[in-house]
Amino acid sequence: MPPFALDDPSPADPRRHWADLDRGGRGACYDNNAAVADSAAQVAARNADSADYRAAHGGYLDIPYAQGARTAFDLYPVQDPAAPCLVFLHGGYWQRNARADFACFASGPNAAGWSVAMPGYTLAPETGLSGIVGEIGAALDWLAREGPAHGIAGRIVLSGWSAGAQLAALHLAHPAVAAGLAISGVYDLAPLRDTYLNDKLALTDEEIETLSPLRRPAVHKPLTVAYGTRELPALIRDGRNLHALRAAGHAPGPLLPVANADHFSILDAFRRPDGLLVRAAQSLLGDLR
Repeated sequence: MPPFALDDPSPADPRRHWADLDRGGRGACYDNNAAVADSAAQVAARNADSADYRAAHGGYLDIPYAQGARTAFDLYPVQDPAAPCLVFLHGGYWQRNARADFACFASGPNAAGWSVAMPGYTLAPETGLSGIVGEIGAALDWLAREGPAHGIAGRIVLSGWSAGAQLAALHLAHPAVAAGLAISGVYDLAPLRDTYLNDKLALTDEEIETLSPLRRPAVHKPLTVAYGTRELPALIRDGRNLHALRAAGHAPGPLLPVANADHFSILDAFRRPDGLLVRAAQSLLGDLR
């Protein structure tokens, strides 16, 4: 795990005393549902709003990019094929949720004139994390090749939330990706092996070393690293460490603390065309001019 700075202003991270924590205490460091009192209500509202948005924008749904029940895209193109595209990778610790649950977060980018593409992926334990990472690469390959036929030909900002943020950070180097927006992610996988999350993931030594963004060289494309100020300390720490690693390598992109946002409410900044995360995506492409 990366060293802790003595003057770091982020909340005290229980992982400082990892050896003193039992398995339950270690798992609590990453249990976002338990940490947010109204998480069940937020998720239920999100899913209902997403079902409504998906029903109202059903022209390009469930388009397969590979063989598999979940390896398909939901596309929300705008009228201009050359408009930028936000690719959004959902979270759920690589073992729950689906792309359809997050459709409502296409509303802000769409209203701002951006297309949105949401790929699904196979969940653990049906496949391991290496398999999921490979699927996201295949999804980006498909979008670069087939996107224009579905009204999406503009520059891509690759975004992801929670587990999706780890996947987005890993694929920043993909040739189709112009920039990235990683939200509320886990960027060092090593501690997860000592928690309940590994029951389905079964992480290997190689996966920890090669699939942890904090253990890889910085990619020199713009990447905004966002987190809510009411997130679990472990996620705040990982976000701050990823930004620090990139800054040390002179890789571009800001650190974006979202005031008073928890792990779930942070995505509400995608619901309006002037939402903070929509503006963050727009700024990334502005930095490339």
